[in-house]
Amino acid sequence: MKLFSLTFLFIAILQTAIVSQTPQTIPTPSKDDEVVIINTNLIQVDVTVTDKDGKIAKGLTANDFEILENGNTQPITGLSFVSLAQPISSVNPVKTSPAVPAPAVKLRPEQVRRTISLLVDDLGMSFQSIAFAKSALKKFVDEQMQPNDLVAIIRTSGGIGALQQFTEDKRQLYAAVEKIKWNPLAGGGNPLFAARQTGTIESIKSNDDLSRTSKPSALLDDNAVQSTEADELKEYREDLFAVGTLGAINYVVKGMRELPGRKAIFLISDGFNIFTEGQPNQRILDALHALTDLSNRAGVVVYTMDARGLSVYEQDAVSDAGGLNRDPFTANGQGIRKNRFFETQQGLQYLARETGGIALINTNQISQGIETMLNDQKGYYLLGYEPDEKIFDPRQRRFNELVVKVKRPGLNVRYRSGFFGVTDADARTAPKTPEQKMLAALTSPFANGEIDLNLTSLFANDQKRGSLMRSFVHIKGKDLTFTEEKDGWYTTTFDIVALTFGDNGVVVDSVDKSETLRARAESLQEIKEKGFVYFITVPIKKPGAYQMRVVLRDSATSHIGSASQFIEVPNLKKNRLTLSGIVLQRIEADHSTIKDREQVQPDTDRDSALRQFQSGANVLFAFAVYNAKLDKATNQPRLTTQFKIFRSGKEVFAGAEKALAITEQMDPERITTGGRIRVGGVLQPGEYVLQVIVRDMFAKENRDVATQWIDFAVVK
Repeated sequence: MKLFSLTFLFIAILQTAIVSQTPQTIPTPSKDDEVVIINTNLIQVDVTVTDKDGKIAKGLTANDFEILENGNTQPITGLSFVSLAQPISSVNPVKTSPAVPAPAVKLRPEQVRRTISLLVDDLGMSFQSIAFAKSALKKFVDEQMQPNDLVAIIRTSGGIGALQQFTEDKRQLYAAVEKIKWNPLAGGGNPLFAARQTGTIESIKSNDDLSRTSKPSALLDDNAVQSTEADELKEYREDLFAVGTLGAINYVVKGMRELPGRKAIFLISDGFNIFTEGQPNQRILDALHALTDLSNRAGVVVYTMDARGLSVYEQDAVSDAGGLNRDPFTANGQGIRKNRFFETQQGLQYLARETGGIALINTNQISQGIETMLNDQKGYYLLGYEPDEKIFDPRQRRFNELVVKVKRPGLNVRYRSGFFGVTDADARTAPKTPEQKMLAALTSPFANGEIDLNLTSLFANDQKRGSLMRSFVHIKGKDLTFTEEKDGWYTTTFDIVALTFGDNGVVVDSVDKSETLRARAESLQEIKEKGFVYFITVPIKKPGAYQMRVVLRDSATSHIGSASQFIEVPNLKKNRLTLSGIVLQRIEADHSTIKDREQVQPDTDRDSALRQFQSGANVLFAFAVYNAKLDKATNQPRLTTQFKIFRSGKEVFAGAEKALAITEQMDPERITTGGRIRVGGVLQPGEYVLQVIVRDMFAKENRDVATQWIDFAVVK
């Protein structure tokens, strides 16, 4: 990653003159409760109660419940019902075509109602199951996701950046779905049977060798030795992948612990065994017990779905009898295969039951399973009681079992199975070192507010350097600690970490530096009043979905600031109409660009990074158009442009669609354009999104529209 100087530097994403449009005046636009608290004074458990139709039962009182802790009835000292049903909006939603999607609404923590992780177990799913899962996830994003949902679509094979995928932006979720692939080294194979052996076997020596296979050791005869070794290898692989799946869920639960809203994981998997030859697999059981306790303390309900759906137990042409029975139609062979299938569902059922969720098995409708999970998240009861202090004595009991009963007939109750005798304060380890604090900030989908950072990351394409991501990081100067030196200089030192995540959390670029900023008194005043901009440029070699995350720590106080932004880098080689990111800057009343005075940095840099404009200001927006089709006779494109303004997901202004004027100075491959808007007094202070839409009159119908958007704020 290349860093640039802090002072006297201006990055222009567009190198040619802006084609002006007439200035437009925009008209006037028409803490959830905590769960699963465990301390010496209070145990608080969330309980879901449904009727015979699976709907949330409301109106229950404390007298309708009974709580038993380790078999002893506990007096209920508190009860409340938490409703998560989405209010019905009286405003008609904005209708947009698939080619021109509406911009995403950026959520603040207090706005989040549900935090949902859709976890695809690609460590152990078959090719067919992956295909079914992708179809269901697309339907969820299209139809089932609600405006106040914070959602992540994560693979169990993902890395540290997996937690960066929590978002309300459907673009990012669509990108995550597209990256889900079948893992040929996973334990899934085919839905019921492994592919027929070709006379060789593979050996795996350790966890580290899981992603590699050795050379074939020998050609083996079709005898009992081959069958035994193949079965042992299959069981060993399944064991390793099962523990890996639980470890991935554990990692996601830890990341969700501090997130707001009602929290749920929907695990789509082909299942895993918790028994081997009728005996408990202690390694998997230990991992399950630890995961259950962590989920209960984090307030995360785990729902599980068997992606294999309904199955038959006969062989097909690619199936291997596995040495069980050479006649696929005998009752013995089918019975053994049926038992193996059900055994892999036991882990899914156990995990859901112990965390208060639902196990959805033997159904081919993953979308309906997701709908069941969403309906189950519409409301729950919080029950509280005062615990016996002895339960926190590890010498007395390690795990405390909870049983919750509902006295009204015809109702079903689900709850968390219990907890270890450790208080939340003792179980949770807060980050202590500067490195731990920065890591915690990196793994949170929300910005840290100790130091105010504002990040703007924009896609652009340069003729020499190709595609790249240009980032403007605005740092609030008064949040940093400056030390006066003897010679009249003031200095501040800060650590900055910037990570660029690729699909599902893979780090594709990073920087970790310690910076010192020196300024004299007059410059220091400007820095404290207006802040300053840190510039980062990342070359992007591969198209795809990316996320930039920046964390800054003040060396003197250890205060942390963080910011993140999702960005899509298109594949320009496909010759589809594409837009760069959008640059925003203030302009003077005479429509000329603000003159850069003798400053530490020009105000235009701060505008591009902050995207905050006072009511009454004139704002210029600019972007580039790539891959416009050219007329063969004139070698000129024929484009139209339009821009819209959104607030809270609702369209508040739409400009007229206009033909784009082309000048001789323009590069047909990188056409620079833009416009002006007047942030008049009628535009109320708040957060807005500017969307630009470009249509290519010469392109084929399915490629004739490109859109881009950027958020900005109007301040008093």
